[in-house]
Amino acid sequence: MIDAMNAVEAMPDPERRAKAISEVLAHQADRAKEWRKTRRAFVLDLRAQKPPVSYRKIAAMLGISLGTVQDIERGYSGSGKNRPRKGEEPPAAE
Repeated sequence: MIDAMNAVEAMPDPERRAKAISEVLAHQADRAKEWRKTRRAFVLDLRAQKPPVSYRKIAAMLGISLGTVQDIERGYSGSGKNRPRKGEEPPAAE
């Protein structure tokens, strides 16, 4: 996947490069919600094991930060703007 992204960036024709970028961004937007759900299901499955897989181990497995693993488990996504304030209900999981 990274190689494909690098190939798009290396396209010498600016018009073809911009068109390819548009196509990738459109497909990414369509898939992002489902991919977040799939990743969250994986994290929840690991945390549901007895004993639960640690946040640190999951973070290392996925190549993300420990805090991101915790956010995924809680159902948070995006910037911190959608986090509940102290005492508020967390957002509904997607």
